[in-house]
Amino acid sequence: MSGRSASVMLGRIVGIRRSGVLGVGIGLALLIIALCFLLPLAYTADPYVLHPASTLASPGGAFPLGTDEIGRDALARLLDAGRSTLLVAIPAAVITFLAGLVYGLGSGLAPRWLDSMLMRLLDAVLALPGLVVLIFFASILKLATPSLILLLGLISWPPLARLVRNETLAQRDREFIQASRQMGAGFLHIATTHLLRVMAPVLVVNFTFLVGDMILVLSALSFLGLGVQPPQTSWGGLLESALQLVALDPWWLILPPGLLIFASLLSASLIGQGLLARQGRTS
Repeated sequence: MSGRSASVMLGRIVGIRRSGVLGVGIGLALLIIALCFLLPLAYTADPYVLHPASTLASPGGAFPLGTDEIGRDALARLLDAGRSTLLVAIPAAVITFLAGLVYGLGSGLAPRWLDSMLMRLLDAVLALPGLVVLIFFASILKLATPSLILLLGLISWPPLARLVRNETLAQRDREFIQASRQMGAGFLHIATTHLLRVMAPVLVVNFTFLVGDMILVLSALSFLGLGVQPPQTSWGGLLESALQLVALDPWWLILPPGLLIFASLLSASLIGQGLLARQGRTS
């Protein structure tokens, strides 16, 4: 076999593996969404009903994933926590994405002096430890779900804003954008018609990573008791509650939320890596 043929075959194998990574990521994401939003249509147990005679029951019988320390159905709570987690993390990722996109485009297309001022402001925000800021605000504010979404979204946008600004600077002096300006196109037309089309692959990849980041940050806040508030819970909250009982070895309360957090992060990472690989293959 010639060196050229070997290179072609290796490229095809790598391409298949890259496509497989993206497919596995999407499949895992769909499985998690189905588990959180479709399975409750079939498994209708109430996550808030107490069963005092069945506290810390191991999996089996009427409770497929056992019960917690006060007799609540662990599977029902796991599904309810999944809905709460995703219904906070995904909107927070959307807010982060939009805030970073608007700030980055505005800075990249602004006059040089304004761009410099906006970047100094961004540097100051980036210097703040994000998780510490989140913990600070979460500890002094009573966080309902909407305010938690806003807090997560409005704290996490600076890295994306810097990326969008740098991409905008790389594109702003290209011929087609200069021609559009000479024809009288304004900021919105240039941003939506030209820049967003060019940056779309990068933005899609970063959005997938943002969803994973939001799930991780929300889980960390909930683990500290500052995330989704009772009576609702999240995967991080379930994990924190279960670890308080670790001496009793309630593995059925510890493993499922931990595995779902890991699976969600893995899914976001695989989708992002798969999209990056596909971009590299088509560029």
